[in-house]
Amino acid sequence: MKPTDTSEKALEQLIVRHLAGISEHLPVAPNSVQEPTAIYAPGGYALGRSTDYNRDVALDVAQLPAFLQATQPKAVEALELASEGIKRTQFLHRLQGEITKRGVVDVLRKGVSHGPVHVDLYKLLPTPGNAAALDAFNKNIFSITRQLRYSNDSGNALDLVVFINGLPVLTFELKNSLTKQTLADAIVQYQTTREPRELLFQLGRCIAHIAVDDAEAAFCTELEGKASWFLPFNQGWNSGAGNPPNPNGLKTDYLWKSVLPRESLANIIESFAQVVVEEEVDANGRKRKKRKQIFPRFHQLRTVRALLRRARADGVGKRYLIQHSAGSGKSNTIAWLAYQLVELRTAADPLTAQFDSVIVITDRRALDTQIAHTIKGYDHVKSIFGHSDNAQKLREYLRRGQKIIVTTVQKFPFILDELGDLSDKKFALLIDEAHSSQGGKIAGKMHEALGGKAAIESADGKTAEEDFEEDATQDVVNAEIEKRIQSRRMLSNASYFAFTATPKNKTLELFGEKIVVGDLVQFRSPEELTYTTKQAIQEGFILDVIANYTSVDSFYHVAKTVAHDLDFDKVKALKKMRRYVESHDKAIRMKAEIMVDHFTSQVIGAKKIGGKARAMIVCNGIARAIDYYREVSDYLGQIKSPYQAIVAYSGDFEIGGEKKTEADLNGFPSKDIPAKLKQTPYRFLIVANKFVTGFDEPLLHTMYVDKPLAGVLAVQTLSRLNRAHPQKHDTFVLDFADNAEAVKAAFQDYYRATIQTGETDANKLHDLKAELDGQQVYSATKSSTWLA
Repeated sequence: MKPTDTSEKALEQLIVRHLAGISEHLPVAPNSVQEPTAIYAPGGYALGRSTDYNRDVALDVAQLPAFLQATQPKAVEALELASEGIKRTQFLHRLQGEITKRGVVDVLRKGVSHGPVHVDLYKLLPTPGNAAALDAFNKNIFSITRQLRYSNDSGNALDLVVFINGLPVLTFELKNSLTKQTLADAIVQYQTTREPRELLFQLGRCIAHIAVDDAEAAFCTELEGKASWFLPFNQGWNSGAGNPPNPNGLKTDYLWKSVLPRESLANIIESFAQVVVEEEVDANGRKRKKRKQIFPRFHQLRTVRALLRRARADGVGKRYLIQHSAGSGKSNTIAWLAYQLVELRTAADPLTAQFDSVIVITDRRALDTQIAHTIKGYDHVKSIFGHSDNAQKLREYLRRGQKIIVTTVQKFPFILDELGDLSDKKFALLIDEAHSSQGGKIAGKMHEALGGKAAIESADGKTAEEDFEEDATQDVVNAEIEKRIQSRRMLSNASYFAFTATPKNKTLELFGEKIVVGDLVQFRSPEELTYTTKQAIQEGFILDVIANYTSVDSFYHVAKTVAHDLDFDKVKALKKMRRYVESHDKAIRMKAEIMVDHFTSQVIGAKKIGGKARAMIVCNGIARAIDYYREVSDYLGQIKSPYQAIVAYSGDFEIGGEKKTEADLNGFPSKDIPAKLKQTPYRFLIVANKFVTGFDEPLLHTMYVDKPLAGVLAVQTLSRLNRAHPQKHDTFVLDFADNAEAVKAAFQDYYRATIQTGETDANKLHDLKAELDGQQVYSATKSSTWLA
């Protein structure tokens, strides 16, 4: 095979030739008539000219009028756009202003009004079989321009810019390995030579700015000088970062072969890209709204498209497992999938919807927070969205065909029963984050939690609410699905899409893809539906929390060695640690002081996350969490620290004969805890089970663990620290509960794609029970007591 030329110019030519059929304009003889380049070249793109780019309005003033003339000649005539003049200039500035205000995506989708005329700037992708819509879509002009000079103030040029109907949507900087320039150099070029104040680079003007070489790609949605944050846009390789070898070309050719073709880019514009408004809280508690451009990462794009393809081909009634690590952007993936499942049409009839309603099942805390806000944040979804944990409201939504419904896992059995009564309708159930479990307490504890009972302690000192949170989503869903399979009442009018970073064996078996090789049976999520912890860490979306995990004993002995004994005793925090490790005194007060001293000296003192670091203290039950809250708060006051602690738990808990909620102890409403933690004085979040799953706070740096951890719960708990932040370069876990071996084993299980080998043999449980019965290990009375 002939080697591929990967020089920068050759890469530029390769991409343009694939998209536009030619890589450069032919020279034009003087006084000759210039023929326009064919629009419908092999890749569906026209080849633009840098000279047609108007830098004052950041528009291609050749492609825009050509599209308008082909699609809306009356508007062209009414607004006098056919030739240069004051009317055309006014329209161009009006369009430029709307893009600045609303973003290019919204302008493409909705057009602009100018004077008495509304102008469409884009024609939507057609539904299958709609010839008129197909003809309209084909009139869109997708163009690519080489060496675009974008500035009135400098001679700088971008390697490539993609336009749709004259509106720029993507910019590119290309590098090559032959000249020892790589993706990193392209990123630095964007960060240092692309002035964010230039019109083309302002937020929302383009959907992404892409750096690419012959091996890797990355994108940024908002250029902010050296603070510009580029995210990898790679396929992944060997369960990790990067791209696989490509025997037929460059490793990054998926970009122009799969992502940039007309239909693919149109789908991104219509269903993925969006400017959203997010509310941020600063360190002083002040709220402000910030616009943010959303663009999908490669695995999100691949996953949503794969699920839509599978759902359409499979029909209704299938189950799918999506194993996406923390840091995968799961909320956006679910939002994009939900919206597009609503729009999905059956393979047999392009006029018939595949699903009547899409139901998102999430945990209790997330109902009106992350998932709901993410879905509602997409402008085109608001009108078809509803969320509730009220049974009557849910029944109303389901029966009237509300398109997207968000509810909690507690209502999962109710939802399944309702769907069984609506056999003439079809549903998609998106199950968000299968959480942890500690055994078979689901049914009773779920009934207690649903019944709204107060915090009643079980034999292990934990409340029903805590037990339910530990059993959580994955077990509730698995139990209900398995129960219906066994009773042959599995719904044929519903498809299930289960999202989890940490699938259990039963989840793999119920939702995973079954692979049979000889006598070996395996269950896993398909590769196109998998984004591993290994890839997320290597790509920098999450941090490796195991890298700085240590038990308190190990930490003490290492610190003692480093301090060389004599100096060691002078360090107050380590003096207390020595007393703790070398004595039998394991009092909460002593541990609380060690935690606070370590945090103030080793975390805040080292200016972790620019001095903004927070800590989580994980306790074994609500009672212990409250004890820690009191001791930490008292010690912070004693040492006159400016910092404060927050305690978090569900329901109310009896303290000194009086029931207290977390709000009573904290002095502010429960819903404010995430926002309060961002504020300057609050540095410690003290929890039992609440917030140990599904809570994303990038400022969490350090965790103190005083609770047994293993398996899925260990992974999910410690993963609260792994969210990335521009100033976050490491994390730290100090474990007082001797979990080291179990924790490291648990993380190894989920580092790559998780595979369950062999099917569950229920008879093993029956055999074990018979053997225990025969040995008279327990009595019926005792077993009933244990299960109560």
